[in-house]
Amino acid sequence: MIRKIIPLLVVVLISSCGISKDIRDQRNLISGTWTLNDIHYENNQGMFKAVVFNDANAICFEDSNWFFRDNNSTGRYTIKQGSLCEGGDRFIRWSVVSSPSNYNNQLQFKYIDEKRNDISGGLGYRLNIASLSANEMILKSNVMVDAKPVTIVYEFTKN
Repeated sequence: MIRKIIPLLVVVLISSCGISKDIRDQRNLISGTWTLNDIHYENNQGMFKAVVFNDANAICFEDSNWFFRDNNSTGRYTIKQGSLCEGGDRFIRWSVVSSPSNYNNQLQFKYIDEKRNDISGGLGYRLNIASLSANEMILKSNVMVDAKPVTIVYEFTKN
């Protein structure tokens, strides 16, 4: 009897430690190269000048190139050099996490160096996955501007 129970417990334990099928599917869809085509704002009127991810003005991210590698959860995004933008690669470690508070999964990332060491002191960013298909991805983040909620919308297409 015990010989039958032990293998069953091992199977239950292993399956409970893995990521959900939904998260695994989203990781597989995200894996690859994307272009961030557009950043716009919802829930508020007016003009905004936003510094995104404590890195650069939102306009610098338009047409930026993003690469996500799912086998080791690393990647990078590349901003083009311009008069308002300091171009170059930014290396990241990323994952997809479940967010029970809003029922959407989230893409999270933090900055790393070329040797995959954390350079952000453990701080990172989470974006709600609003829509994800094989060709398009829409991510959203909620911020406060003058004590009013604003949603930043990031629209990507897969290359």
